[in-house]
Amino acid sequence: MTKKQMSLLQGTLDVLVLKAVATEPRHGYGVAEWIRMTTDGTLEVEDGALYTSLHRMHKRGWLDAEWGVSENNRRAKFYALTGAGRKELERAEGEWARYADAVFKVLGRPSGS
Repeated sequence: MTKKQMSLLQGTLDVLVLKAVATEPRHGYGVAEWIRMTTDGTLEVEDGALYTSLHRMHKRGWLDAEWGVSENNRRAKFYALTGAGRKELERAEGEWARYADAVFKVLGRPSGS
């Protein structure tokens, strides 16, 4: 499957973003870069979808947002996981693990292949 054929299933982006900010606050570009690098370039998040997701999760109380200065010395909004966001991440990780295991069973492959 090519990169252009890859599309994020509904709800996937939120869990990826929550995971990206789980260890340290990141600005939008940093979140997108973390996802790209962690997936060896397989997943690339479009700006519009990313910022919609960040704003939605901030409104839900899953993310805190604070203005700061990026590594390029530019003003940027940094997002960090809240307690509620950590609970949502744990819930979503479990749900996605069960989903992936089920798909691998259907495909006749061991999990993680």
